[in-house]
Amino acid sequence: MNEQGSPLIPNLVYQDAPQAIEWLAEAFGFECTLRVEANRGGIAHAQLLHGDTMIMLSSERDDEFGKNFGEPSVVGANTQGIYLVVEDAQAYYDRAIGAGAETILPVTEQDYGGEGFTVRDCGGHIWSFGSYNPW
Repeated sequence: MNEQGSPLIPNLVYQDAPQAIEWLAEAFGFECTLRVEANRGGIAHAQLLHGDTMIMLSSERDDEFGKNFGEPSVVGANTQGIYLVVEDAQAYYDRAIGAGAETILPVTEQDYGGEGFTVRDCGGHIWSFGSYNPW
């Protein structure tokens, strides 16, 4: 980690990025700190913070960069997942489910320590939250 947070920042693509920004705030507690609008109501680039953790996201787009990405709910599969360290996994799980997240794995004690869970977000991305801190 550096002074400004992790240098590794996940970048997610959504069909409806404006709606995803709102959903991620409600479900997981992210705060949008930068939002750059694109053509036809889309998002060219957005930055969301959760403490010192950042994610970036954008709308699907058909350019040299964008044609390599798609929302999992459309593509039909995930190629990566996101793990966020939290103190109270149960509270985060309850919040996520309250916002409509789909349970993949409910809150459970992990063999390697801590509690954790995994859900699918409004665009099909897989998120895991847990009290296990690998740092």
